[in-house]
Amino acid sequence: MFIPWLSCCHAPKQEKAKGFKEVTRDSGIDFMYNFGDLTYQNILESSGSGISILDYNQDGFMDVYMLNGTFLEGISDGTGEHFRGSSNKLYHNNGDGTFREVSKHSGIDDRHWSMAATPCDYDGDGDTDLYLTNYGPNIFYENNGDGTFRDITRASGLQGPDSLNGHVKWSVGAAFWDYNGDKKLDVMVANFLAFDPTYVSPGAPDEMPHPAEYMGQASMLYQQMSSGGFKEVTREAGLYFPDSKCMGLTVFDYDGDGDHDLFQGNDHQANFLFRNDNTGVFQQVAGEAGVTVNDEGDPTGSMHGTVGDVDGDGLPDLLVTDLKYGALYRNTGKGIFTDITVKSGIAQYFSGKGEWAATFLDYDNDGDMDIFSANGTAHILEAQLPLLLENDGMGNFRNSGPELSEYFNEKHSGRGAAVLDYDNDGHLDIIVSHLDGEGVPVLLRNEGNSNHWLGIELQATKEDPTVIVGAKITLEMNDRTLVRYNIPGNAYLSHNDPRVHVGLGSQELVEKLSVQWGDGTIETFENLRADRYYKVIRGKGIE
Repeated sequence: MFIPWLSCCHAPKQEKAKGFKEVTRDSGIDFMYNFGDLTYQNILESSGSGISILDYNQDGFMDVYMLNGTFLEGISDGTGEHFRGSSNKLYHNNGDGTFREVSKHSGIDDRHWSMAATPCDYDGDGDTDLYLTNYGPNIFYENNGDGTFRDITRASGLQGPDSLNGHVKWSVGAAFWDYNGDKKLDVMVANFLAFDPTYVSPGAPDEMPHPAEYMGQASMLYQQMSSGGFKEVTREAGLYFPDSKCMGLTVFDYDGDGDHDLFQGNDHQANFLFRNDNTGVFQQVAGEAGVTVNDEGDPTGSMHGTVGDVDGDGLPDLLVTDLKYGALYRNTGKGIFTDITVKSGIAQYFSGKGEWAATFLDYDNDGDMDIFSANGTAHILEAQLPLLLENDGMGNFRNSGPELSEYFNEKHSGRGAAVLDYDNDGHLDIIVSHLDGEGVPVLLRNEGNSNHWLGIELQATKEDPTVIVGAKITLEMNDRTLVRYNIPGNAYLSHNDPRVHVGLGSQELVEKLSVQWGDGTIETFENLRADRYYKVIRGKGIE
């Protein structure tokens, strides 16, 4: 029987976290983001870039890929000429707490205006491939298995159209999953809006035009064929909305019926929730599910949907960041959500901050899901305080960041952010990209505490590389049960450490670990010691 741990009146006391230490320069991360020039004057420049965490060379340490802008003719002004040809950067984890930059050697020093990079193993060979979504042509890199990548964009068919709604295609992310049950990874590409760099708002000619003044661009679904190439099937799947303005896509089984659904966060439009009918055709059900707008009925500038169990009942809840005060939707079961943004306490902290990349993490390893949010206003370059909100275990939050690091007492213009355990010590670290100042990111090392933890790396097989997406992991310990979900791409423009991290508090033994794979099959393992990473290989056991 499932017993939510929060219902037990004798839950063990957890030790407080020691805090976070800023280690960016000491770690060797010397990235500098640019948005093409020195003048902040259009929506492309305001949108920032993402961060992707992956183990590109399979050495057991997480590497960091950071996306960059660049000088663009007709958009950037003369102050940015020296940014021409700037590239994305891949930082190889040396395994000793430091990184070295290897993007050129690895072949992924892309020089387009990049927004996000989606790690995936599209061909099931065990190596992590990388799909770049750009303002302009998208790029698909296949991993060669030797620390290098090759460009297979043309062969894959995933470059995308040159233009949509009369302007350059602007892709901001992608979600890989098996939408039709054929055991091949398909991909939905998130496209944003039809940016016209010559447009001046008639009502406010001296200000950046509002997103509502532009037309949208349809996001597109591509089916992977037996050849390994991809075919666009958006209309056939019921996902074609030609004027939508997507900022983020999240794949999860919101209604627990065994197939994967799709949440689409839209900018100043009502959000979409596409329910999969288990045949590869989707119905837009955001209204009946209760996730269309915020608790005031406003379609705000939504960024991305983030999935996690905030109240310990085992159901996937949904956090949607936006430019107002966000929305936290509690899953009540049977496909219905209720808005608990105010009740949970996050509204008071999010209000006026302008939330971009936010993610759930258990930063103190006490067994519940906390929230990190990178913040900054959009229409002007105004810095805001970042947030680290601590969960009391029942879905109520308080701002603990200022107690843990000076970073949370300093204002920044944050955009992309990712959570990772870069030193494999079991304590989750945070890396954030910024638009302010020199565009220097921040890597925050979690100093930890004595609470226990468990890390799970899920590995599929070549016969079915799709089953790790959306996998549900259940851990049973005495009278405490924890549920986590493997949701790739769980923050704006960014991808967290692909390993599932679970804080255990004072528990030193997981009596039972269950993995419900994406296709519904379940494997169980017993008596796992805490404080180590495990690899679970589909059908082949645990290492």
